Amino acid sequence: MTGETTVRTAVRIHGRSAQREAVRALLDGLRARSGHLVVTGEPGLGRTALLQWAADSFRAGPVLRLGPGEDRGAPTTAGELLTTLRKAAGEAPLLVCVDDAHLWDAPARSALSHAAERLHTAGRVALLLSVAGHRAVDPEFARLPVVRLDPLAPSHADALLDEVTDGSTDPAVREHLLAEAEGNPALLLALVRRLTPAELRGLRPLPRPTADAGTLAAVAGSALTCPSADARDLLLTVAAAVRAADGPDVDTRLVLDALRHLDPASAPTANPLPDVLAGAGDRLRFHSPLLCRAVHATAAPDRRRAAHRALADVLEADGQPLPALLHRSWSLSGPAPVARLADRLAAVAADGTTPASHGLRGTAYARAAELTADAPVRAERYTAAAEQALLAGRPDRARPLLAAARDCAAPAVVRGRAERVRGLAELRDGPVGDAHQSLLLAASLLAEDAPAEAASAALAAADAAWAAGDLSSCLATLSLGPAPVPRDAAGMLGPAAPDAATGADGLPGAVDLAGAVDGAGPGGVPVPTDPPGPRHAADPRHAADPRQVVAPRHANAPGHATAPGHATVPGHATPGYAAVPSAVLAGGRTGGATPRTDAGARGGPGGTRVCGAVPDPVRDHRVGMRALLEGRLDRAAPSLGQVVERARTDDRPETLLRAASAALLLGNVDAARRAGARALAATRQSGSEALVPQALEYLAYAELRAGRHPQARAHAEEGLRTALRAGQRNTAAHHQAVLALAASIEDEPAAVARHVTAALATARRHGLAQAATLAEWAAARADLGRGRPQDAADRLGLLVLPGPGRGHFAVWRLAVPCFVEAAALAGRPEDTHEVLTDFAGWAAFGADPQAAAQLARCHALLAPPDRADDLYRRALARHDEAGGDFERARTALLYGKWLRRRRRPREARGRLGTALAGFDRCGAGVWAAQARAELRALGAAPQDGGAGTLTGLTPQQLRIARHVAEGATNREVALTLAVSTRTVDYHLRKVFAVLGVRSRLELARMVEHADRTRGDRRAGDRM
Repeated sequence: MTGETTVRTAVRIHGRSAQREAVRALLDGLRARSGHLVVTGEPGLGRTALLQWAADSFRAGPVLRLGPGEDRGAPTTAGELLTTLRKAAGEAPLLVCVDDAHLWDAPARSALSHAAERLHTAGRVALLLSVAGHRAVDPEFARLPVVRLDPLAPSHADALLDEVTDGSTDPAVREHLLAEAEGNPALLLALVRRLTPAELRGLRPLPRPTADAGTLAAVAGSALTCPSADARDLLLTVAAAVRAADGPDVDTRLVLDALRHLDPASAPTANPLPDVLAGAGDRLRFHSPLLCRAVHATAAPDRRRAAHRALADVLEADGQPLPALLHRSWSLSGPAPVARLADRLAAVAADGTTPASHGLRGTAYARAAELTADAPVRAERYTAAAEQALLAGRPDRARPLLAAARDCAAPAVVRGRAERVRGLAELRDGPVGDAHQSLLLAASLLAEDAPAEAASAALAAADAAWAAGDLSSCLATLSLGPAPVPRDAAGMLGPAAPDAATGADGLPGAVDLAGAVDGAGPGGVPVPTDPPGPRHAADPRHAADPRQVVAPRHANAPGHATAPGHATVPGHATPGYAAVPSAVLAGGRTGGATPRTDAGARGGPGGTRVCGAVPDPVRDHRVGMRALLEGRLDRAAPSLGQVVERARTDDRPETLLRAASAALLLGNVDAARRAGARALAATRQSGSEALVPQALEYLAYAELRAGRHPQARAHAEEGLRTALRAGQRNTAAHHQAVLALAASIEDEPAAVARHVTAALATARRHGLAQAATLAEWAAARADLGRGRPQDAADRLGLLVLPGPGRGHFAVWRLAVPCFVEAAALAGRPEDTHEVLTDFAGWAAFGADPQAAAQLARCHALLAPPDRADDLYRRALARHDEAGGDFERARTALLYGKWLRRRRRPREARGRLGTALAGFDRCGAGVWAAQARAELRALGAAPQDGGAGTLTGLTPQQLRIARHVAEGATNREVALTLAVSTRTVDYHLRKVFAVLGVRSRLELARMVEHADRTRGDRRAGDRM
């Protein structure tokens, strides 16, 4: 231990929002009833900290802490315990905290469990227990509600590290510590304590391994206790096998066979299992990943090597060369390089015919690098390992591997590949401005020896510029063409300093700009004189005119994988509302490292890389994207059409993703949905976890464009989960924006606010201009739907009106129809003239079928009465041509409102009824409520009024509605239903919106009418 760093005590809990909400609900419920909750999690995740937070937060009464054993005040029967609780509570609510309840003996646990079920007899008591998560929950607690602590998300672990080190940690050290801790806060703090201040600041090398046996054992604590030698061997063999497995579990037969090799005289069995292991079918796993690491690290070195040797023997006999070689390498007795074994590991990892996941290939490359003496070859193998980690959806593992590669002297092509991986990792989970610079540098370093990979890096750099809302850089980067560069031009892997090989802005000057013309913008690229604008958020068909940019995020590398491990890795896709796949990692390479046989190809060190000509798909996509950005649809359509057509006979994930993006750009939503669905299936089949969030994103955007909001929401919800699992916070921000847009029409203000807040948190931190604009637009559209045009106009004005705060160049025009509607309803029509003129040019371009109808609707809102009627009819006719329930219903609603105010009730009823039907059809609940309110104002019962309306409420909403209709206050309802008043407020707002009522009296009348109608129906049924 070198522990010279004093770690500041963390002053708050990071993350844990769901768990804290569960504890708050338990404490809030004490107003009306008793309750109990079990908190579980592996060692170091913060069970004790959460109980302490609950005790510190509780102000309504006393807090009682109970521990095991008579000497610590734990009664031995349920009756004694309840008596103790009654005395402690008195007349006030009582919080009882029992930490490590699994340490109580069986009779005491039984008493605690029985007392939990009879807490109501002791008064208002909240019982909060914590139990270990490294073993199965004791049967006494199995019936109690459980909340589980999971590892911290990367952002929360990062915040914890900043808090305890004052943000002084070197970036490379930070990445290494976060990867080693794997989200375990106690382990992260222990690692920080182990390092000296110089090591934390990157001034001295880190100890290896950083998470050593002592550190892991200290965090695991008593959980490492093992009663017998046989059990220790079983645990060690499982832990050793997991290191070369594709997941957290391993084959039981493999473990038992290895145990027989380890001790031929033994008769190993997996029954009964130690309580730290779980068995499911023929698989074994540890309940706790931390404990798995600790068992392996703390084992006697000779026994640990013997376990790996036994596993290698079994796997070799079983015909599994890659995991066998890994175990053989771990059975070595010293850290010295072993060139022959390292070469074999790298060769098998590069062999696409060897079945293995990206994660396992990455582990093999990393181990090969550790055994390699030659610095350039070692750097290349670390880089290959990082690529595979990125493909496996583990950027947290990729970054430390890149740091290891950076420490090795290497030629430009190797440094270029490392820089590209770094840029792609940042593109999906970091500041996109940094990603843009890294990817440009990668393109220059790769240009001479790997032009195909250079083209891939350049296209990814354009993607980063797109995400950041930097149109000029996006156009300039799409114009890049690889050109030879001096090998020393770019120096280290960091940003190049301005010199003969770089431009004045410090960017690499190693690549030429193709197609420069007079009057070009920055970088020699022609830029439209009028700021470009967006296509409809759900419709990348919105190609560009000279004022309209439609480029979405693009799929950029060819990739031609045909075997496991052959998928390419995208960066983050960032379309306007049409997510388009982005930076693919392996520019035509397979398995992350399989040599290619293109004419003139050159293999890199270790036979892992070669280069070739730029494949046609990349060129077609780049040419099409560039043409669209410059408003040349006639040139864009053929190139992008080829990309779409190519996917008809190609089942590779990257080809299908690229086709989905091109189809969205061309406005072929059905083709985009088909390609996106096929891409999703292909990515799942290939095990490319990094691609799944992108495939779901394209599907979500395509469904939005088609007006299928529920389907878009389903894909975005799954995409959000997969993006967070894969460490892709930027991708997750786009999914949050999609969810916000879907919720903005569904009468879910709380959901809109939640998704908008989450999207903006990442978008602002990482410079995601597009995601931020989409999220702000969703918030404004929610305001407009809820009848708050002034608020909506204020929000939208910041996005669409000229000025430095205007939204992303490919999105702000999408919000113009909403802004015009909000401004007109708010009495501010004069604010709309400039943007409406611009939108008229976009509609005239003809790329967006909805734009003409939206334009006519906007003119109708602003027109004098003698012209508005005709404009509304023209807008509806255009909607009939274009399709789309939601937009047509919005126009019908506005027309119906206008007719009602012109005292034309018969016509108004028809238009409003049509609007209501359209909103109901697409699930636009908040807009449907507006239509119902307008119909009631006409004296017409909404189509689903009365009893039918109440059936649209959830059971909880219906209970609250009935109590309120009977005259109860929100507080009285909360006490009756044992929920918080905040919950009642939330549900009551939703009830008002769903039913379209504005007062409690109106609600009471509607409930009464519904009950009377239902009674009449029952009477009729009996007759």
